[in-house]
This record gives sequence, structure tokens and C-alpha cells, in this order.
Amino acid sequence: MTTGHIFIATSLDGFIASPDGTIDWLIQHTNPDEDHGYDAFMAQIDVIVMGRGTYQTVLAFDPWPYALPVVVLSRSLAAEEVPTHLAGQVRITALPPRAVMAGLAAEGYKRAYIDGGQIIQAFLRDGLIADMVITRVPVLIGSGRSLFGPLDGTDIALRHLQTQSFPSGLVQSRYQIAG
Repeated sequence: MTTGHIFIATSLDGFIASPDGTIDWLIQHTNPDEDHGYDAFMAQIDVIVMGRGTYQTVLAFDPWPYALPVVVLSRSLAAEEVPTHLAGQVRITALPPRAVMAGLAAEGYKRAYIDGGQIIQAFLRDGLIADMVITRVPVLIGSGRSLFGPLDGTDIALRHLQTQSFPSGLVQSRYQIAG
């Protein structure tokens, strides 16, 4: 089975985006010249799996930020055409997480970067995440889209691997899903 991996930033109060889905606070409070390990993380990834909200956010980026294939999980976008300039690189599916990962494994993909709050939550609930890198940005935004949500009464035990702080004040922790 393809393994799922998370690399994400949150505000100190646990939000990955503002209520409207924007990430302006992240851009304003991070130093683009500081290496937080994203490139090293991406060098180990074969494919990206993201939700509709994340897709719609990065779709506005110019240029498109990914060289790897992207799978977008969305029931509302399933019939929508992928923009011409992304044809062959982006596909949209309404399949559930477990079926997506089984399909990726059948295609030979080994490691998937899982991105987007609700998608991360669904993959965690289904036991499809192997490890997480969570970077906390020293800003409180008060409300927004939470990284973690309800777990349906099942705790997910984590094993702390490492925590690193950066001169900018960012604190990055690495966790492995235990068991």
C-alpha cells in the first residue's frame, strides 16, 4: 500500500488557514530564505493527494507549484475539467481515501504527500498516515480551518521523533504514527 505523509504548517492556535481558506498569515510570518526541510521532504514523495480546498488555493498560484502528479479528492469537482495547462498532471476523483491509496499502489506509487485539512483528517481516521511534520508558526489567528478534527472516539497515538526550532521562531515537530 502507498504510505501517506504530512508536511504542514499551523498557527500556534492550530489553524492551517483563515476562515475563508486563505494562508496570508503563513506567508506574512515565515521567512522564505529559511530552510524548513520542505524540499528534502518532497524529494522522498512520488505523488500528491489533496482536497478540493487546497487544490483551489494552489490553482491560483503562478506558476503551478508541483512537478509531481496530483490527485484531487472531491465529490463536487469530479465532473469538472482539469485546466488545459495541468492536463496529465492533475486528476480529480471522488473515491474514498482507502481506494485512492490502493489505486496509487497499483500504479507503483510508494509515498504520497497528503495535503488539506479535511483530507488529512480523513486519512488519519482511516489509518493511512505513516508520519507527520508539523511546523508551528508563532502567530495566533483566532479562528480558521483546524488541522485536526473529530476522531470518532479513537485516539491516534503518536511517537515523537524530533523537534527543531528556527531563528524565525518557527517550531517543527516530527511524529510517527504509533501502531
